[in-house]
Amino acid sequence: MDGMKTAVKEVIVVGGGIIGMLTTRFLHQAGLDVMLVDQGQLGSESTWAGGGILSPLYPWHYHPAITTLSQYGQQHYRALCQQIKTETDIDPQWLPSGLVFTDDTDLAAARAWADRCGANLQHLADSQALHACEPQLAEDFHSGLFLPDVAQMRNPRIADALRTSLRLLPITLAEFTRVTRLASNDGRITGVYLGDELFHANKVILAGGAWTGQFPEMQAVNVNIRPVMGQMILVRGARDLLKRIVLHEGRYLIPRKDGRILCGSTLEMNGFDKRTTPEVAQDLLETACRVVPALQGLPILNHWSGLRPGSPDGVPYIGEHPDITGLYVNAGHYRYGVTMGLASAQMLADMIIGKTPLIDPTPYRLNAERTPTAEWV
Repeated sequence: MDGMKTAVKEVIVVGGGIIGMLTTRFLHQAGLDVMLVDQGQLGSESTWAGGGILSPLYPWHYHPAITTLSQYGQQHYRALCQQIKTETDIDPQWLPSGLVFTDDTDLAAARAWADRCGANLQHLADSQALHACEPQLAEDFHSGLFLPDVAQMRNPRIADALRTSLRLLPITLAEFTRVTRLASNDGRITGVYLGDELFHANKVILAGGAWTGQFPEMQAVNVNIRPVMGQMILVRGARDLLKRIVLHEGRYLIPRKDGRILCGSTLEMNGFDKRTTPEVAQDLLETACRVVPALQGLPILNHWSGLRPGSPDGVPYIGEHPDITGLYVNAGHYRYGVTMGLASAQMLADMIIGKTPLIDPTPYRLNAERTPTAEWV
């Protein structure tokens, strides 16, 4: 650990998921001396485990602040993926799959949302239109909706690409290192403790996903973040068996370039327990086969879980601590850390370097009013 000891860092970022890695990247590009700390390998928790759909599942059901961050990502992730592929030769596999819904019961709400946001929404009004959009859907689906501009990334690959890109830069990285507590004096952050050793910094950013809420400084201002487990499975079909991301009653199927299809996911409040169960794997597979009968008989290649950093209404906490100058938070993105991550990291980086953010940070303040959703309660 002595090799990491240098002069006072300008910024220490705590948490190396996609948000922490992107925030570190942007601050380094702005000329700041940054250190990134993670209790595991960079990108190995919820960033690795997620599905990578670059849209909320039912975007019209969510707070407008979530739409704002998501749309920024939809507009800019492709360029980022191209850039880090050039830097690392690792392809995050940004893919414009489009997102198809297996019914049109939300048509009115979806149209109203699309009109407000300028989104391209198509009504698949009959079976012919629906199956022309995704031929592998079961025959008993007769109408649906389609968002053709929704893309995806492959989570393990974007995590690997970002991790590799940071290792190529003159940035201090401390993986497999836990921040035991924060240090502050007279209402100002002074650094973090790694074990019993204090590392000094002018600013500290907490981007630790589901673990962020464990710091007493967060509990003191009611930053309410808790882990929400999701289980997923992976099957392999023929390449191009499924053309579109498919959403059915909250469950999704995501086709990868190589024929793998990710099927997810559950919402489970089990604390930090990530144990998977064979019953859930079977239930996910049965749902997938009902939606796409061509998946019947395919073996499960992998079954895993991740811990989402849940927040009361899904709106992340992004901004400076109201009582501790220099302490910032970028966490609580719930199901959409990758979806909202690019905008969140850019917004906070802009705030720290004194640049006016492109997105109004007001709804994301730590002390902003949040109305819990039904699933949170």
